[in-house]
Amino acid sequence: MAERDNRRGRRDDRDETPEFADRLVAINRVSKTVKGGKRFGFAALVVVGDQRGRVGFGKGKAKEVPEAIRKATEQAKRQMIRVPLREGRTLHHDIEGRHGAGKVMMRTAPQGTGIIAGGPMRAVFEMLGVQDVVAKSIGSQNPYNMIRATLDGLRKETSPRMVAQRRGKKVSDILKKDGEPAEAAAEPAEA
Repeated sequence: MAERDNRRGRRDDRDETPEFADRLVAINRVSKTVKGGKRFGFAALVVVGDQRGRVGFGKGKAKEVPEAIRKATEQAKRQMIRVPLREGRTLHHDIEGRHGAGKVMMRTAPQGTGIIAGGPMRAVFEMLGVQDVVAKSIGSQNPYNMIRATLDGLRKETSPRMVAQRRGKKVSDILKKDGEPAEAAAEPAEA
C-alpha cells in the first residue's frame, strides 16, 4: 500500500527530513455546544522554519493536543515563505506589516543586538534564523494576527539583488560605497 501512495505523489511521514524546527506559540481549549452539552477540543498555533531564511505558520484543531499540534505543523510546512537575510543574521531594511488591527514594525540591528521582540514575533524570528532584530507590535495582541502581520512584513522585504534585478542594474550600482543599501533600494516596492 505504501508503494501505491508514493506512486501517486504522496510522501510518507517517515521520509521527512528533520531539517525544520518548530515552535508551539499558543494552545487554546475550544468548545462546541451540542444538544447533549459541550464538546471540548484544542486549537494549536505553530511556527516552523529552517533557521536559514524559510518560515511558515499553521493552525490545527483536534480533540487531543498532540493531534492539533501535528496538524498545525503540517500546515505550517506547506505554507512556508522564503525571506532574504542580510549576512544571514538580520533584515535588509526596516519593514512594517499589518493584519487586521495588528501592526508590526521590524528594524535591522547591528551584530550582537539579539532578538528584541515580544511573544509570537520572537518565535517567527527564531525559526527564520534572524539573530539581530528590533521589533515592536502595535495594536492587536492576538497571537494569530501578530504572526500574520509579521509574515506580511517579511513578504515585503527585498534584497539589493532583487532591487537590482527589477531595475535592470548591477548590485554595485544599488549599493553605496560603504556597503549599505541606498535609500531608494531600502524601501520595498509599491505593488
